[in-house]
Amino acid sequence: MRITILQGAFLPVPTLRGGATEKMWFELGKQFCSKGHTVTHISRRFPGLPNSEIIDGVKHIRIKGYDWPSNPLVIKFLDFIYTLRSLSALPQADILITNTFWAPILASFFQSRVGKIVVDVARIPKGQMRFYHTVAYLRANSSSVKQAILAEAPYLCNKIIVIPNPLPYSPPPLSPKKTERLILYCGRIHPEKGIELLLRAFDLACKRGLRNWSLRLVGSTDVSAGGGGSAWFKHIVNKFSCEGLPVEWFGPLYNEQLLQDQYNRAPIFVYPSIADKGESFGMAPLEAMAFGAVPIVSSIACFQDFIKPEANGLIFDHRSASSASLLSTEILKLVNNPKIRDELSKNALQVRQSHHPSTIADQFLSYFNRLL
Repeated sequence: MRITILQGAFLPVPTLRGGATEKMWFELGKQFCSKGHTVTHISRRFPGLPNSEIIDGVKHIRIKGYDWPSNPLVIKFLDFIYTLRSLSALPQADILITNTFWAPILASFFQSRVGKIVVDVARIPKGQMRFYHTVAYLRANSSSVKQAILAEAPYLCNKIIVIPNPLPYSPPPLSPKKTERLILYCGRIHPEKGIELLLRAFDLACKRGLRNWSLRLVGSTDVSAGGGGSAWFKHIVNKFSCEGLPVEWFGPLYNEQLLQDQYNRAPIFVYPSIADKGESFGMAPLEAMAFGAVPIVSSIACFQDFIKPEANGLIFDHRSASSASLLSTEILKLVNNPKIRDELSKNALQVRQSHHPSTIADQFLSYFNRLL
């Protein structure tokens, strides 16, 4: 079949500036192509990337996009302009997959040319679902996203499908046994990701006896990349630097090999997001699990689709008044019990099969075949 993937206006593909959704569809496009389908991937034009090229059989077309603005209204306006621009670039196809706000509405007038529309709902919706009644499927990446769609537009219940995010690459061979005493966080450096909560919990763990372990935070603070900005970051660094904590601040790692190396090194991965209405899946914990890092995550519902407490990871109550203490306790549980840590790590590795890109691609293709 002929499949088009239309990404948003703000991040390039391949992911030179990060972006879990962009990374995922870059890999899934290659998987569809390897299974005999024709794939066109449309994304933002970006310096250093040609306007058109073929990567692993996928035809990439890049159109003018924008840097990420901070104003939500400006985001919607720029997305509208970008989507209008994209309509002329959409080829004749059977299926159009998109995660932009406006494409499900605007492209619906051209379905005979662009194909049946599948909306990739990879975030908690904010009222737009009721405008998408003409699409073929609303793909939710977690059960919590499905419930959020139903809350907005219950009459679309028969169009909702739940397919988890895949790993954004075929997992490479594992490194030898982890020996580095490292607690890792990878993601946007932003208040809603629970960065301050993590630092307080690490401080408490050190005061409770944690020795010779370091905390490493990998990610961007730039607003244009979804970070919390330089003023907030400076405040956080100053607040905790006087504690003398062994904290390493890395910038963003957009090179896949370098990022995988961080996951490979870390026995423990912490993702303490407090964004109850913002988290929809949790790609970073999934990637960490694929390298045997044991995840500790907050109790946001979407994480529980693939992280089972005391089986392949740990979950703490981020809404509690003593959330930092609870997180500290979970960190110390893994640090002080290598046997438990090794067992959870072994179980975490099962995502290499359950969330392999080929496995998830087959799930998508099964639904696409039903449409056709």
